[in-house]
Amino acid sequence: MGLQDKNVRTINKKNPVKCRIFFCLKIITNTDRNKHFDCLNSTSKYMLQSINPYTQLLLKQYPENTLEELDKKITKTERAFYSWKEKSFAERAVLFQRLSEFLSARKEEYATLITLEMGKPFLEAIAEIEKCAESCIYYADKAEFLLQAVTIESKASEAHQVYEPIGVVFAIMPWNFPFWQVFRCAVPAMMAGNTILLKPSPNVTGCSLAIEEAFKNAGFAEGSFTSIQIQDEMSSYIIEKKETKAVSLTGSERAGKIVASEAGKNLKKIVLELGGSDPFIVLDDADLNSTVACAIKGRLQNTGQSCIAAKRFIIMESIAKRFQEELINGLMLLKVGDPMDPTTNLGPLVRKDLKDRLLSQVKKSLSLGATLEYGALGETSDNFFHPVVLKNLKPGMPAYEEELFGPVFSIFVVKDEAEAVKIANDSKFGLGASIWTKDTARAKQLASKIETGMVFINDIVRSDVRLPFGGTKLSGYGRELAEVGIKEFVNIKTVYIK
Repeated sequence: MGLQDKNVRTINKKNPVKCRIFFCLKIITNTDRNKHFDCLNSTSKYMLQSINPYTQLLLKQYPENTLEELDKKITKTERAFYSWKEKSFAERAVLFQRLSEFLSARKEEYATLITLEMGKPFLEAIAEIEKCAESCIYYADKAEFLLQAVTIESKASEAHQVYEPIGVVFAIMPWNFPFWQVFRCAVPAMMAGNTILLKPSPNVTGCSLAIEEAFKNAGFAEGSFTSIQIQDEMSSYIIEKKETKAVSLTGSERAGKIVASEAGKNLKKIVLELGGSDPFIVLDDADLNSTVACAIKGRLQNTGQSCIAAKRFIIMESIAKRFQEELINGLMLLKVGDPMDPTTNLGPLVRKDLKDRLLSQVKKSLSLGATLEYGALGETSDNFFHPVVLKNLKPGMPAYEEELFGPVFSIFVVKDEAEAVKIANDSKFGLGASIWTKDTARAKQLASKIETGMVFINDIVRSDVRLPFGGTKLSGYGRELAEVGIKEFVNIKTVYIK
């Protein structure tokens, strides 16, 4: 679900030099970073660009925060924590209920902003805002119960386990769900008493500022939720700051390793939600009509740009031919086009460089022996990537080893459940998986053998505020949402009375 690997920046309005910036905190030298600090302190600012993926036109430019501005925002967020943590759960809940109402009242406006900035089909953007509003209500209702003190039997006359907020949580969030990713981090952390410093992906800066405005309009004190405008390489500076107490990153495997290293050097708690290559396992007794429909929905949600999108379709041999035929028939009915059109099923990818990367992964897989069962790979100047179906995939191919962030269906035909499990687990990722069968008991047994953080039976993998969300292996560690999510950024304190 990944943080962008590259961003475009304009160094000076009068001299619009463009360069590609890799998310590479660790390899930035002190000299390089000092040079960047000099730029942040100067009068000419870098401009963060928001570009419409559909029209490829510039929507707006945002000046990067100077070092002085950044330090002020960090200080403001820490100061806000000391007053915010003293508020009761009931007081916090009132504000989140207002925020939910505010989001619901302006959901079409916010959905439009999402679609314009990152290309998500408009109806999916509406659903994203609705989920954010629901998360506010859930934690407003449940936070006090989830964080109530626990009495522990011991040699003490009385002993308790209590949960206390820790301070400023630095949230590094991606572009693919520019509202939901932020809310599923911020709402539980803030209901627990923490404050949030948000670094969004630069191409959805408009969304991040709109979220900050929504918090203010709902009555939250200034500084309790703060959005910053910086380039990726400055994230290490934030992590090092004494005011920062924890880090939450949703991004790529590469970004996760770098941020985890930075957090580790500074002994900061971290939650990582990284990439995925989710298996979609179809057993021989599955209802193929409904399963194929869900396969298309599960792969193409957010135009395939989702960490939990179904990516590897592992099909039992006896039904593989029919599954593939029905899958292709379904893909032929999709409408690809303007994401603002409510009838559009598939919009553009967020950026052309990511489209080119996906195209390169597919072409390399084909050159190594994979077969193209459906679709075409024409070179175009737009950001659209029409669905393709690949088959005969082997280890060493990008379509076998890597996460394909876009509408590519990778099909694996297996003889039995044992082979299905072997293929499913033969991945460096371990985020989600789904199993499709009429036999629930059979699916439960199979689920216990799948090496992922989530297994969904007869449904696509999805985030639900009531359920823990996260993965294993290179998909990250820690959990978001539900009870475990709200306890990630708290101090679990033992109180012992003799």
